[in-house]
Order: sequence, then C-alpha cells, then structure tokens
Amino acid sequence: MPIVNIMITKEGCTPGADAVTAEEKARLIAGVSQLLLDVLNKPLDATFVTIQEIDPDNWGWGGLPVMAFRQQKW
Repeated sequence: MPIVNIMITKEGCTPGADAVTAEEKARLIAGVSQLLLDVLNKPLDATFVTIQEIDPDNWGWGGLPVMAFRQQKW
C-alpha cells in the first residue's frame, strides 16, 4: 500500500492564480497513482496520495525563504 505525500507551496501555478486548483490537485493524484501502477504494479485502489500546501513564508531554499531565493536566482 503506497502512500505518497506531495508538498507544494500555497500559490498559484498560472498568472493571476493564488492557489493550486482542485482540478490541478486531481491531476496530480491521478498521475502519481497511475505512475505507481505502471512502474510498481500497485493497484489504484491501494494507493494513497496526500497533498500538503505550505505557505511560502514557511518554505526555505538555499538558506533563504523561498521567495527571497527565487528573486536572487531569477
């Protein structure tokens, strides 16, 4: 019984969006579940997927808050 935890920052993926949509989350769940079926032969009904949304202020990268790191990198 695979359990997959996906962690993403709580922000939108398209211009003007401020959150990941329910449709995007459903696509993540379906895609990860299908990958486990294809690669490990794990049945869809035995695979659990959770999605955690983390506020960007609570996410660090390269020793900096993620937003500061992105500004520095790009």
